[in-house]
Amino acid sequence: LESSLLTQPWASVCLGESTFLAKACFRDTGYILLISDLSSVWYESADVEVVGQRSKELNKRLTVHVSSFLHRLCKLMCRLLAGQTDTATSFSCHHIAGGLSLHVKSELSGLPFYWDFHCCPAPVEMVSRHLVRPLIRMSLALQYQVQGLTSLLLQKDAEIEDYRESGATLSRDRLRTEPFQEQAFQQNFMAEVRSGAS
Repeated sequence: LESSLLTQPWASVCLGESTFLAKACFRDTGYILLISDLSSVWYESADVEVVGQRSKELNKRLTVHVSSFLHRLCKLMCRLLAGQTDTATSFSCHHIAGGLSLHVKSELSGLPFYWDFHCCPAPVEMVSRHLVRPLIRMSLALQYQVQGLTSLLLQKDAEIEDYRESGATLSRDRLRTEPFQEQAFQQNFMAEVRSGAS
């Protein structure tokens, strides 16, 4: 399940007044959920036995097969991760000792359907595999992209300057641009990043 979770994208979800990043993977054998507020990361991995036991505790009136519970949970979580609202379903969360509880209230077969995800702190290796390493790889890729674009802009400026020195003029003055200033661009970019982070 966790290897399948690696291929799932992170999604931004609003639960009450809090915003989280989350991703999940559901199979007939169980599910795994990973959720973070960017300060902490929690997860829950549950197999068929856990799902069956908890479904009996939370839904005493429902007598459907565990696979039906998993299918319903998968559908509800996919909607949440896709940002789709459903008036018949509500999600709430609250912090518990050392963890995070995500409560789901919906319907199944015309009856109330409840579920609680009991998330505990994710191990360091899991956080590294799903969050830290992908972010570092993306950051490096973006750095290389910025370097390539900076080099291209400087080449374009040199090309335009060569045209000007050869006597070429613009047919439309509004197309005129100032030469690219790499240092000023970097300073402005970092200032915007800092103001966005605060």
